[in-house]
Amino acid sequence: MAKTNISNLCIVQVGSRARCNRTQVLSLKALGLGKIGKKVTLQDNSCVRGLIRKVSHLVKVEELNE
Repeated sequence: MAKTNISNLCIVQVGSRARCNRTQVLSLKALGLGKIGKKVTLQDNSCVRGLIRKVSHLVKVEELNE
């Protein structure tokens, strides 16, 4: 069985959603964020990358290799 190189992303919310539009607030919610300082770890895929791109000014992203 071949071992795949799956990487994860550690996403931390660093900005407030107070002045964001509705789609950005929904993107944060889809990522599992909502309050400043909250941290989640998600698999790196195109859906997650698209959500991050939408709220890139509100989050900090680190790539975790396993």
